Amino acid sequence: MIIKSSKSMHEVIYRSLRLKIMYGEFDPGKTFSIRGLATQFSVSMTPIREATRRLVAEGALMMSASGRISVPLVSSIRLKELLSLRLLLEPDLASRAVPKVHLALIERLCDLNDHLEKMIENDNLLGYLRTNIEFHKTLYLRAQAPTMITLLEIIWLQLGPTFKVGCLKSSEILKTTAHHNIISALRIGNQVDLAESVIADINNDFRVFMN
Repeated sequence: MIIKSSKSMHEVIYRSLRLKIMYGEFDPGKTFSIRGLATQFSVSMTPIREATRRLVAEGALMMSASGRISVPLVSSIRLKELLSLRLLLEPDLASRAVPKVHLALIERLCDLNDHLEKMIENDNLLGYLRTNIEFHKTLYLRAQAPTMITLLEIIWLQLGPTFKVGCLKSSEILKTTAHHNIISALRIGNQVDLAESVIADINNDFRVFMN
């Protein structure tokens, strides 16, 4: 991957690594070196250091005393904390979005859910994980609560690699039932049913990861 604009090097590298981690493209425990990443992105080590420092600060990566970078292994206690935070943030964001929902948004969510089902049929796990996040983020952005979205993205970021491993261990998580219920609640503007459907979706993840 070659990045030509020196002005945007650090930001492009940061965003690229961030999305790969969030979507589970790196397994927990995977290690990197600054030099290796610099070679991969065809840049000097300076923008790599800047990008990885930001990701370490967000809890997406960790750095050893020797400077070795790795994807953290998430403990069961930490996992429960992150999933509990999702339960606090996501139903609230969904409820806040209801007054701002329009037909085009519902149609977009239907399209994303159809795509999710195709990803399940084709055993495309990474495609499923990317689309699942897009489904939820598309809805939550309508809440117009940027601070909450920022916090939620950090939670998704820290969960991404472990989420992927959990999906590999149990196909039970690959369901769209709650998404259909979310869409149905949005169609009639029912905030209670919507929040309950979001909670059911998160609890499905919770059960799988706690096994």
